[in-house]
Amino acid sequence: MAKPLISVIIPVYNAALYLQECIESVIAQTWPNLEIIIIDDGSTDESLSVAQQYQHKQINVITQPNGGACKARNRGLKEAKGEYIQFLDADDILSADKIEMQMNDLLNLPGCVGISNTVHFFTGEELNGKKPMQEWYNQAEVMESVDFLLKLYGGDLMGPRYGGMIQPNAWLTPRNVIDEAGFWNEDLTVDDDGEFFCRILLHSKGVKYAANGINFYRKFKTETSLSSHKNERSFISRMLSTDLKYSHLKDLVPNQLLDNIFARQYWDIGINAYPQHIKLSKQAINKAKKLKYSGPKYKSGKLATTLSKIVGWKLVKRVSGFIHSNKKTI
Repeated sequence: MAKPLISVIIPVYNAALYLQECIESVIAQTWPNLEIIIIDDGSTDESLSVAQQYQHKQINVITQPNGGACKARNRGLKEAKGEYIQFLDADDILSADKIEMQMNDLLNLPGCVGISNTVHFFTGEELNGKKPMQEWYNQAEVMESVDFLLKLYGGDLMGPRYGGMIQPNAWLTPRNVIDEAGFWNEDLTVDDDGEFFCRILLHSKGVKYAANGINFYRKFKTETSLSSHKNERSFISRMLSTDLKYSHLKDLVPNQLLDNIFARQYWDIGINAYPQHIKLSKQAINKAKKLKYSGPKYKSGKLATTLSKIVGWKLVKRVSGFIHSNKKTI
C-alpha cells in the first residue's frame, strides 16, 4: 500500500546562506513519499538561484513578488497535493526521521496533529548529540486540543512548567484539517503561526507527540527576526493575533480562566510597546484591564522591578530605553 504523500512547504526570503542545508534535510527524509514546494517571496539575494538548482519532478520552485511569509505559505498550500503538510522555514533543518516518526503515529490517528521535539542551534554548531529539552507536552497520550492551548498560553497560571513557544516546523498537519480551519491570515506578520495553529488544533482531534525526530531551529546571535522587531506593524499584528485567539476560544473555555490568561498577554503587549508606541500600549493595557488583569505591573531585573514599584513602570521603561539607545551609539 502506497504511503501518503507529504507536502513540505518552504517559504523563502533572503535565506541563500541556509537554503541548501534546509532542502538537503528534506531530501534526506526517510519517509519515501514527499514533494517539496519552495516559494521564493521576492528575495533580493541568491535564494532563487539556490532553489532552482533543485527543481525537478518532486521539487517545485515558485517565485512571487514579496508579500510576506503567510502569503508564501498560502501559495504553497494552493500547489500542494499531499495528504499531510509540513511547513519549514528556509533557515531551519529537519532530522532525517522527523516526518517518518510523526507519520508512524498519525496513520493510526486520523484528524490528529503531530508535534515533534525542537532543538535550538547556532550556525556552525555540531548537531549530532544535541538533545531536546524535556517539554510539558512530551507524553504518550493524545492531548486534547483546548487543554493543550490553555497550557501553552496560560503558562504558570495553569501549573508549573506550562507555557513556552512551539516553533511551526515542529508540527505535521493533515491537509483536511487545514482545509477546515482555513489558510494563514495574511494580515498578520508576528504571531501568525500562533493564530494559525490555534485554529488548526481547534479543528483537529488532538495533538500527538512523537518522541523521536527533531526540528532544528536556527538561532542568530544578532537577532533580526520579525518576532524581535519593535516596530508598530509588529505590535499591531501581535494585538490582532491575540484578539483572534481569544475569539477562537471564547465559547469553549470558562470566561474567568480565559480572561485571566489573555489579560496577561495584553498587559505584556502594553508593557513592551511603551514608550515607542504609546497609543498601542494604551489600547493593550485597557484590554487587559477590561479582562480584570491582576498580575504584576512590571517584571524585569531585580533593580528595575523594585524601582517600578516606587516611581512607576512607565518611567522605568523610559529610562531603560534611553540607556539602551545610548549604548548603541557608543
